[in-house]
Amino acid sequence: MPLVTLQDIYLSYGQPPLIDHINLVIEPGERVCLIGRNGAGKSTLLKILTGQVIADDGVLKRAAGVKIAQLEQSVPHDATGSVFDVIAEGLGEEGKLAARYHHLILQLGNDPSDQVLRELEEVQAELERVDGWDINQRVEAIVTKMELNPDVDISSLSGGYKRRVLLARALVCNPDLLLLDEPTNHLDIDAIQWVEQFLLKWEGALLFISHDRRFMDNLATRFIEIDRGQLAEFNCNYSTYIQRKKEMLEIEDKHNALFDKRLSQEEVWIRQGIKARRTRNEGRVRALEALRVEYANRRKQLGTAKMDIQQAEKSGKIVAEADNISFAFDDGKAVVQSFSTLIQRGDKVGLIGRNGVGKTTLLKLLLGQLEPQQGHIKTGTNLNIAYFDQYRSALDESKTVQDNVSGGRDMLDVGGKSRHVISYLQDFLFSPDRCRQPVSALSGGERNRLLLAKLFTKPSNILVLDEPTNDLDIDTLDLLEELLIDYKGTVLLVSHDRAFLNNVVTSTLVFEGNAVINQYVGGYDDWLRQRSVEQSKASTTSSPAPKTQAKPATKKRSYKVQRELDMLPGEIEKLEVEIAAISEQINQPDFYQADRSVTAPIEQNLVALQEQLNHCYQRWEELEAE
Repeated sequence: MPLVTLQDIYLSYGQPPLIDHINLVIEPGERVCLIGRNGAGKSTLLKILTGQVIADDGVLKRAAGVKIAQLEQSVPHDATGSVFDVIAEGLGEEGKLAARYHHLILQLGNDPSDQVLRELEEVQAELERVDGWDINQRVEAIVTKMELNPDVDISSLSGGYKRRVLLARALVCNPDLLLLDEPTNHLDIDAIQWVEQFLLKWEGALLFISHDRRFMDNLATRFIEIDRGQLAEFNCNYSTYIQRKKEMLEIEDKHNALFDKRLSQEEVWIRQGIKARRTRNEGRVRALEALRVEYANRRKQLGTAKMDIQQAEKSGKIVAEADNISFAFDDGKAVVQSFSTLIQRGDKVGLIGRNGVGKTTLLKLLLGQLEPQQGHIKTGTNLNIAYFDQYRSALDESKTVQDNVSGGRDMLDVGGKSRHVISYLQDFLFSPDRCRQPVSALSGGERNRLLLAKLFTKPSNILVLDEPTNDLDIDTLDLLEELLIDYKGTVLLVSHDRAFLNNVVTSTLVFEGNAVINQYVGGYDDWLRQRSVEQSKASTTSSPAPKTQAKPATKKRSYKVQRELDMLPGEIEKLEVEIAAISEQINQPDFYQADRSVTAPIEQNLVALQEQLNHCYQRWEELEAE
């Protein structure tokens, strides 16, 4: 029996309607991912399911006794109380009883008075009466799993940790249906993976909104897309959904083109004058009127952002060189310990680590905004830095969208051309009306798009992106990926989006714990693979060797060898792009119709490039084995 059923649901805040006569059924145990553009109505649909929003028309059916819990997209600013109390709130009155018991246990350690003991006995008796010991254990278990301090006030936590607490509150009640709105936002990779594993083992139904492609692919059993008020269902994985969606849009474009052609022909016919009016039949006139109505009601596909990064003159070859640097906070907590690295022009470096471990601090050290307490950092020449701040501090909440980008001017100089600020912002999907609204009225995704719009007005040769993917929809993420891949400058990227890291960066700096930072070639998956190999080697080395054998000495790679290893991924990528382009040329139907004197050199070039590629892969394996 379905947990929840939506029948012919309609909701409008004006024209066109936000939700236009949709149907949806959620069965027990399934994990459904709801996807769509920012502003398409995803969060509103979740609120309809919980009863926070009442639809204008249609029927909402819930199974008898079904329990629904929700994690909303934004963290409440007024959240107060201890972490234990906030999580226990998800269990209603029994949760409050468990929280009272927890506080009395803490109080007993400081004040073992008769009064405290009596209150504790009363609470224990009440817990036994309502069979509440399991509730207390559930709260304590999820506190441990989420690595939270139960006695800290939630108001003192960072945004990421607040979100973790609220997620724990939604999970602790073990609902039949769990609604999650962007659950991975502001969580680090370890926390995201924990949530994934928890939800994969969880037996309840799940409806979640996410733009994290790896998270969606690992978790969803089906996808539902909301687009222009309508729902479309895809029983497949994410990559297959992308292909099917592309095919659907192509079919829609062809259908619209045929429709427009027919409408144009009928409009010409109706305007032929007296002769046409004598001969026309009323059925054809009525059909034309119906075509006009259908055309007027057609909802065009939402546009795609047209972002472009302006590139400044090249920086010096060396962007930043750190030599044995160390840095600690005032409380003595070490962030970086004896760390060295070389970042050169064109490198795309990802920073991976838990929230609060010091990724932003390392960025500031590498850019010369902080001085190391030990060692030294050499920064390069001619650095034009564009900085995307995860806290969006570059945006003035009180000013309008357009004033944040233009500084009060109407015209902008973008790529050597003068453009009106509203025209420029429309490339980032801001309507003229939205451009005149204050930043405080924007959603999280809109703020990120606005920050990118502001960032890309100025030429740069170094892009520093501190968690740019939060709240961005998938189409904008894909476009940003393409821009960063094509960007000729240097990229320093902090992100918890594993797919984004895999697709963009050529190396990673990973915070391994205890202020240790290691550098790896490639993206997130490459780091996992290399770490696994290193751990396997370390495990073999740590095993007791036979007395007849001498323990081999560990040889550190020379700088020259390490640099060659670091350069190989870029060389491999370049060769693969050239091979793909030539292969596409050869695969054209008319290629072999050309003269042999034209085709032979192209084929020889392809063979030579493939040999170079094989050599690069062989050399990479040799250097990795050293």
